[in-house]
Amino acid sequence: VQLQACGGGLVQAGDSLRLSCAVPGRAFNTYVVGWFRQVPGKEREFVAKIRWNGGTAEYADSVKGRSTFSRDTATNTFYLEMISLKPEDTAVYYCAAKSGAFSSNWKAYAYWGQGTLVTVSS
Repeated sequence: VQLQACGGGLVQAGDSLRLSCAVPGRAFNTYVVGWFRQVPGKEREFVAKIRWNGGTAEYADSVKGRSTFSRDTATNTFYLEMISLKPEDTAVYYCAAKSGAFSSNWKAYAYWGQGTLVTVSS
């Protein structure tokens, strides 16, 4: 299953951005879906996650209060909206999905999008 992430771009500090991730042709009713990000030379890090069939989203401390994770079950699309962007939010953002445990460990996720670059200028 290939996820399709998009929505990245070049923004200024303080701006907002919404990333989207489409799951074509498949319903992840029992899956966990998440967002991760990575900068060159560093390990991929957790940003946010939610269970597809409901529940409360969880966020990394670095984005908590500035991010909202939502999903549209009719179109199999989920979103990450970020406000008050900071230069340190610059990274390639990946969407991912997994079955089973509600994990924040990127290594536990089986399905990935191709990544979308977010660049926040100061």
